[in-house]
Amino acid sequence: QVQLVESGGGSVQAGGSLRLSCAASGRTFSNYLVGWFRQAPGKERDFVAGISYSGGMTRYADSVAGRFIISRDNGMKKVYLQMNSLKPEDTAVYYCAAGRDSWRVYDYWGQGTQVTVSS
Repeated sequence: QVQLVESGGGSVQAGGSLRLSCAASGRTFSNYLVGWFRQAPGKERDFVAGISYSGGMTRYADSVAGRFIISRDNGMKKVYLQMNSLKPEDTAVYYCAAGRDSWRVYDYWGQGTQVTVSS
């Protein structure tokens, strides 16, 4: 069982930066892939970034590649999403999620944190 809690959301102007954190509970956090997803009002939830068990492999959606950086600290049981050069279209609720075996299937989800980017 893994519980996830996101933090670090807020309001920022376009071009600014935010760093989201995802804190995990459970003793086997390093056994999980972790992904960040986002959902804007009236839209489906979309994949943003993912990181492998040890952090050696990362994946990004085309819309954030080159602007966002995902990282993890297994000792601290945390995953981070550094978001730079933010755009109004990045406005959404951001969720972290953890899965055991696949980049496509996530078993545990956090409650989400709101990110609002104003122009």
